Amino acid sequence: MNKLATTIGLAAAGLFAGMAQAADEVTIQLKWVTQAQFAGYYVAQDQGFYEEEDLDVTIKPGGPDIAPAQVIAGGGADVIVDWMPSALASREKGLGLVNIAQPFKSSGMMLTCRKDTGVEGPEDFKGKTLGVWFFGNEYPFLSWMSQLGIPTEGGDDGVTVLKQGFNVDPLLQGQAACISTMTYNEYWQVIDAGLTPDDLIVFKYEDQGVATLEDGLYVLEENLEDEEFKDKMVRFVRASMKGWKWAEENPDEAAMIVLDNDATGAQTEEHQKRMMGEVAKLTAGSNGALDPEDFERTVESLLSGGSAPVITEHPGEAAWTHEITDEALD
Repeated sequence: MNKLATTIGLAAAGLFAGMAQAADEVTIQLKWVTQAQFAGYYVAQDQGFYEEEDLDVTIKPGGPDIAPAQVIAGGGADVIVDWMPSALASREKGLGLVNIAQPFKSSGMMLTCRKDTGVEGPEDFKGKTLGVWFFGNEYPFLSWMSQLGIPTEGGDDGVTVLKQGFNVDPLLQGQAACISTMTYNEYWQVIDAGLTPDDLIVFKYEDQGVATLEDGLYVLEENLEDEEFKDKMVRFVRASMKGWKWAEENPDEAAMIVLDNDATGAQTEEHQKRMMGEVAKLTAGSNGALDPEDFERTVESLLSGGSAPVITEHPGEAAWTHEITDEALD
């Protein structure tokens, strides 16, 4: 009897010890499908950086019909990757999103147009059909059009907005004069489809002075009141930024890690390696902490939309915090 009791006691002790050592779970919702745009998180998982921080991280891919803000609002994620225009618009509507880290320093967004449509400059957008991503991605575009004084309801003096999907077909098939592209992704899909750089004219949001912050990490404001949650986020950001810097230094290896995590099999080695090289240009110069000047520039752009601004009031410093990165990057 004593031997049985001892055995049970040891088993129970082992069970409780295992429970005590269980890694803290974190779920991150990505803004788009599995690709090198999110290499830092896949690298952190693959290289054991999350494990080193005692974290069990679930990475949820996004897609054209997935809005990260809706996912976190519904309890489907602890932290999301989102663009600041979308996050601030959601915040103004009542969802308390807070930026806790900003891995991307620069914007990769562009409008790519066919020269044979007669577009040579922004003044030529009038009367044209332009492809635009939605689910939060439309805000920088709408802000830009407002600053140009171009209506988005169609007509000779305005533009017709085509809700752009997962591919670049509207440009290839002549359904739109211009489409939304990223420097690291869709632009190269257009090139791979047979058009040449000489066939195209691109308008980088950075060059147009309407660039806004992309691919930041956001959590719900209410969760930052929980010390255990904050501690998890400190460890998550630290490991994630370690993953991003590893990816910058080892772009080809990082691309292969992304491919290993692509359950769809849709990505190719050539495209992901090229994408990782372009993404590394956007994360370069960031240690993960949000630059307040970049925040103010983004807000100014979103507020300057004339009669239809993306946000109507300055969100204030409550929309971001250095509390997590100060400790994570110390």
